[in-house]
Amino acid sequence: MKFNVPDMSCGHCTAAIEKAILEADSSANVTCDLDSRSVTIESGLQADAVAKLLLDAGYEAEAA
Repeated sequence: MKFNVPDMSCGHCTAAIEKAILEADSSANVTCDLDSRSVTIESGLQADAVAKLLLDAGYEAEAA
């Protein structure tokens, strides 16, 4: 699944996002692209659960 994360702007942002997802699903594959401000996630988690994790980490996200 892919999310647009407009407020993701630096390495600290990507680290926080990766940490939030991996704490919920340690086998997830998280790829952050700062240029496009998008996050691609391969996980068994549902998209709405991932969106909530991103929001809880401080980043509004919408499915791309």
